[in-house]
Amino acid sequence: MTRREKENIRTGLLFISPWFAGFLLLSVYPLVATLYYSLSDYSVLSPAVFVGLENYRNLATDPIFWKSVYNTFFFAAFALPLGLLVSLTLAILLNFDLPGRGIFRTVFFLPSLMPMVCLAVLWQWMLNGDLGLINNALRPPLDAVNALLGTNLTPPNWLQEPVYAKWGIIFTALWGVGQAVVIYLAGLQDVPRHLYESAEIDGANFWKKTWHITLPMISPVIYFNLIMGLIGSFQVFAVPYVMTEGGDGPERSLLFMATYLYQNAFDYWSMGYACAIGLVLFVVILVLTILATRLSARHVHYEGN
Repeated sequence: MTRREKENIRTGLLFISPWFAGFLLLSVYPLVATLYYSLSDYSVLSPAVFVGLENYRNLATDPIFWKSVYNTFFFAAFALPLGLLVSLTLAILLNFDLPGRGIFRTVFFLPSLMPMVCLAVLWQWMLNGDLGLINNALRPPLDAVNALLGTNLTPPNWLQEPVYAKWGIIFTALWGVGQAVVIYLAGLQDVPRHLYESAEIDGANFWKKTWHITLPMISPVIYFNLIMGLIGSFQVFAVPYVMTEGGDGPERSLLFMATYLYQNAFDYWSMGYACAIGLVLFVVILVLTILATRLSARHVHYEGN
């Protein structure tokens, strides 16, 4: 290399050194440390003692851990597709040139700016079995059904009954779809108008234009929201923790993997066990992300492909 080329390399390395240092300190080191502590008996207050795979063997026979795994997968299986469907539907509706469109966009986006703790407290009151807004709205139609059919239907006690607890958290998750809506709207702005005009000339209705033009053209945006939603669904923590004042819920129906990790790390001071849970959660998210990428590869169309 010439002297100038060497100087350019040194200059380039100097410019990326802050990022590289941050990557090593904030990404590589925590991952390596987590792997080491997951193989140790570590309580933070005393030095780590290497125990090999004992933490992972304990995980395999821990019924509470498997309960948290089930709860996490249940939440992700329903919250993720519902969130994608609701946010995409709202984005398509808000993309029409209607009066007050900007106001509606703002209204749907504002809830996503609310801090998680405030969101949890708000929905804790809304899901209250006796005084909650949702149950107050359900009582009149249920009373009409009871009077007509002679039944005795009552609104559920959302956060106190295991059957309904996770559904309450799922409904809470839909409150924050505004961020995905904004991303969808940005993607919809890039869809060429002439494609819709050509489809209209050929007699295509709204549904055909949506299926054959809109969805393929914004497929990279759908894929992005899918991956971000997948990661977020498996990391759910703050809302159920605050709403249940500890994260368990009735019969541990709201105990998620991230919550169980937190409990072991900071309630039971079993940091090694918590690191093992964290690595398992990391592997689960990684595998599901790769699987989603592979399955969606044929359906995601980038510009120029």
